[in-house]
Amino acid sequence: MNAPLPPASPNPLAPIAHDMLEVDGVIAHRLTSSVPLVAQISQYIIAAGGKRLRPALLLLICGALGYKGSERFNLAAVVEFIHTATLLHDDVVDESTLRRGRATANESFGNPASVLVGDFLYSRAFQMMVSAGSMRIMEILSDATNVIAEGEVLQLMNMHDASLDEEGYLRVIRSKTAKLFEASARLGAVLAGAPPATETACATYGQALGTAFQIIDDVLDYDGVAAEMGKNLGDDLREGKSTLPLIAAMQRGTLEQSTLIRQAIEQGSTEHLEDIVAIVRNTGALDVARKAAAAEAQRAIDAISNLPINQHTASLLQLAAQLLERRH
Repeated sequence: MNAPLPPASPNPLAPIAHDMLEVDGVIAHRLTSSVPLVAQISQYIIAAGGKRLRPALLLLICGALGYKGSERFNLAAVVEFIHTATLLHDDVVDESTLRRGRATANESFGNPASVLVGDFLYSRAFQMMVSAGSMRIMEILSDATNVIAEGEVLQLMNMHDASLDEEGYLRVIRSKTAKLFEASARLGAVLAGAPPATETACATYGQALGTAFQIIDDVLDYDGVAAEMGKNLGDDLREGKSTLPLIAAMQRGTLEQSTLIRQAIEQGSTEHLEDIVAIVRNTGALDVARKAAAAEAQRAIDAISNLPINQHTASLLQLAAQLLERRH
């Protein structure tokens, strides 16, 4: 970019506020079902809100590249449905009880209903993506969904494995979390008819942003406030997940401290949560993780350096920068 960007808005999603209302309309319309429980649970989790970053990312890329067709609303809803389906299944696998400040769907409606409604959302997403009439779009979304599923299984295999290193950790989150960010950004470029180099740049931005997002999410498990986060502190530890803050703390702590964390991961125990949080904070492990997130955020920023200069591009840059300040 040789010219200065337009002034950034305090809210990077402001330029797509109206677009998001259109997406909400598509979501509400496509959640209809003749089976009352399907609609009830779908509405329950969608109504819980959330950041809607994946559809927002697709809309921002479309805006940055000048695409104004209505298909962007349909595909933004598709990626939100896929994301919501993964949340329903995740919460069952993780036995989670709290998400976004209220009871999870599985806590309220039971595991079988949550799994089956997750299946409904996946299949509805595929019905909707067919309407785009593009094999390329089908390819991107079907590949992403498959990689996400592999990431879920990989994470399950790594549960209670205290020997997981940073490379293994990143492999999981790039499959499980960052892949849908990557697909969302790539879809925006495909809709805009962007050349291959631009499509790749947008996909790189999405992957890097998604990776930074998850690292910060894992940091907040040891540096956040439950009321702000909308989930229980220490959930990752209870589930036996070896996240970057724990990996760094084991590397930097004393033998006694590392042993305590290792045992907690292997046993899925939060009995010594306060001690472990103190170790994570005192060893500088959170700084290690935040630096890793900052590097990913910078990779995202660098990836879109040649995008057209407009308010949507400014928002994409701001989104990456603000991610590091996230508190929930």
